[in-house]
Amino acid sequence: MAETVDRTFEIENAEPLLLFGFNDLYLRRIESAFPSTRIVARGSRLHLRGPAADLDQIERVVRELTVVLNRNGTLTENDVATVLDLSNVSAGERPPKNADAILFTATGGTVKAKTPGQGQLVEAARSNDIVFAVGPAGTGKTYTSVALAVSALKSRQVKKIVLCRPAVEAGESLGFLPGDLRDKVDPYLRPLYDALEEMVPREKLRGYMDQNVVEIVPLAYMRGRTLNSAFVILDEAQNSTATQMKMFLTRIGAGSRAIVTGDVTQTDLPSRAMSGLVQARAILEGVDGIAFIDFDREDVVRHKLVKDIIAAYDRAAGD
Repeated sequence: MAETVDRTFEIENAEPLLLFGFNDLYLRRIESAFPSTRIVARGSRLHLRGPAADLDQIERVVRELTVVLNRNGTLTENDVATVLDLSNVSAGERPPKNADAILFTATGGTVKAKTPGQGQLVEAARSNDIVFAVGPAGTGKTYTSVALAVSALKSRQVKKIVLCRPAVEAGESLGFLPGDLRDKVDPYLRPLYDALEEMVPREKLRGYMDQNVVEIVPLAYMRGRTLNSAFVILDEAQNSTATQMKMFLTRIGAGSRAIVTGDVTQTDLPSRAMSGLVQARAILEGVDGIAFIDFDREDVVRHKLVKDIIAAYDRAAGD
C-alpha cells in the first residue's frame, strides 16, 4: 500500500469559489476520482491527504482547471470531468470510459468520439479556428460537430451557435413555400434539429432559439452578417457554390470558430457549378489555423451495410 502523506496547495490566479464550485461541488468530484485521498479547502488553500502520486495528479488537475477558468471566466461540470479524464490518460492509466467525451447530456448520457475520424475532428477543433470535415454519409461528421458546438456554448467559450445548410432544391429562394421562415427551411435543416434535440432538453433548446442563442438558418441568410463569439457550422457544404463558400467563411468574426462538413461525392449542384467545398480545399489547405479532416467508410456508424454500400459505389466509380 502506498504511503499516505499530507500536502498543502495554494491556489493562485483564480477565485476559489469559482474554482471549487458551489458547496465545493468540483472539489468533491475531484476527490471521488481519487478514492484514497482527502481534500479540505480553507480559503485559497487546499489541504491534501493521500498517496503522493494521487496528490501529484490532483495538483495537475487543479492547475489545469485554473487555466480553463481564466480562459472561459467560469467552470462547468463538463470541464471538470474532461480534465479528470485527461489527467488519468496522461498518468498512463487505462483510458476511462469518458476519455473521449465531448459532451455530457442533461439525461446523464455521454457524447464521445466513436471512430478515428471523429477523434481527429475533435482534436482539430480544439486547435484550429476553422475545420473542414470531409467524407461519406453516416460517419457522424454533423453529429460530432454539433456536440462540439453545444459543449463550447455550455462552457461559455462562445455566446451562440449558428447552424446552416444550403437549400439547393429550393434554389436558395424560399419565398414561394408556405409558412414562416422556420416552416420553409425545416425540410432542409431537420438533421441539425435532430442532433440538437438529442443533446439539449427540448424546453431549453426552445428558449435558446427564441433568444437567438441557437440559430438554424439556410446558407443564403448568412449574407451580410458578422458573427462574433459564435460556433458556426456549415453542413452539406458540397452543395454550396464557390461564391457562397467564400461568403460563409468571411462571416467569421472575433472569438468565433467554424466547422464545415460535406461529402464531395454527393453534390446536388448543377453540373456546371463548382462545389465551394472542392474549391476551398484547393485554395485553403495549408493555411495556418485551418484544418482538413478526411473521413472514410471505416468511420461509418450507421447500419453495417452502409459501409458495404459505400464500398460498392466506390468500386463502380472506379470501373
